[in-house]
Amino acid sequence: MIASLAAAQQMPGSKSPSVTMAPPPLTSVTQGKPGTVTLDFRVARGFHINSNKPTSEFLIPTALKLEAPTDIVIGKVTYPAGEDMSFPFAPDEKLNVYTGDFKINVVVRPLHNVVPTKYALHGNLKYQACDKAACYPPKQLPVSFEVKVSKGASTTRRNPAQSPHVHR
Repeated sequence: MIASLAAAQQMPGSKSPSVTMAPPPLTSVTQGKPGTVTLDFRVARGFHINSNKPTSEFLIPTALKLEAPTDIVIGKVTYPAGEDMSFPFAPDEKLNVYTGDFKINVVVRPLHNVVPTKYALHGNLKYQACDKAACYPPKQLPVSFEVKVSKGASTTRRNPAQSPHVHR
């Protein structure tokens, strides 16, 4: 009986709204050059979350906040367009939401003098999940991924040698 109870709590239809993140592949970037990391998320079946640009100021937008090591700059974070949908709790109003799978792109740029190695970036995806009947308290999904910084081309300029022509 305990085994079947535990299995029932983990069934996809359970009322535990959630968003998950697929493990991102290691992204390689070059010193001083921007690179894009794509993060793949999935909203559990039967739920939706507000997009990054909800249709009302009273709705909680989905937002990714990241912390990077000192020598790596977080650039533009690009969210997908949401889908306009109506729900039984507000049939005359369209809400801009994410359902199923969605991707967020993050531009990272290591400084030109950063030591070439792997760096871990951490943060949270803040969202509010709803089903067709109710919305649940906002949650935060821990987000982490690594970037591998490789050495860039040398940017030191050499002083050109004197002209090979003999000056008299």
